[in-house]
Amino acid sequence: MKLTTDIPTLDKQSSFGAYVSRPKGTPKAAILVIQEVFGVNDGIRKKCDDWAEKGYLAVAPDLFWRLEPGVELNWDDQALREKAFDLMNRNDPDKNILDIEATIHWIRGECKIAKVGAVGFCLGGKLAYMTATRTDIDATVGYYGVQIDEMLDEQHAISRPLMLHIPTADQFVPAQAQARMHEGLEDNAKVTLLDYQGLGHGFATEDGTRRDEEAATLADRRTAEFFTQHLG
Repeated sequence: MKLTTDIPTLDKQSSFGAYVSRPKGTPKAAILVIQEVFGVNDGIRKKCDDWAEKGYLAVAPDLFWRLEPGVELNWDDQALREKAFDLMNRNDPDKNILDIEATIHWIRGECKIAKVGAVGFCLGGKLAYMTATRTDIDATVGYYGVQIDEMLDEQHAISRPLMLHIPTADQFVPAQAQARMHEGLEDNAKVTLLDYQGLGHGFATEDGTRRDEEAATLADRRTAEFFTQHLG
């Protein structure tokens, strides 16, 4: 299945697609899954399905809809990877956050689920941080988020729990950026920083050459425990 529903924008002037995976029975909470630069592809949909199996309503909004609705790309194909980077360069993260906020409203209003968490990867990891600083999300997790060190002036606005998974050999988040993240966020009681020694960007992707099975399993277990604690 591809995108399965439409969500209205905050101004109600348009709408964007999203993939929704529903659990059996009443959801215990909702998880908003924030895409990488590769769109709502097979890997993101699998992450949604995995959360649904754990009892959550899972929603992955198409955040590139203003550029190319429904795009699906992957890392291991060079041409598709280059297209993904082009989309990222043209993408507006501030508008992404508006769409994430609209998705939170849709979950709480249309689906009648009060507790909402978010988990994001790569670009989505950056957006997870921005979601924690700019929305009333209940709990947030970011995997290998890029450019977070450039937004540390927003950390004072984090009012709900945030967990960040940081691979120390991330080619897109150099050691200096990681050091700034630790220096800027370690004293924030709402933030948990977890380092993964020697691992690179994308280690928890669902498929492809970047995945590290042991580390991905560990990070995903920590994320599941985090959401159990903070979403109930």
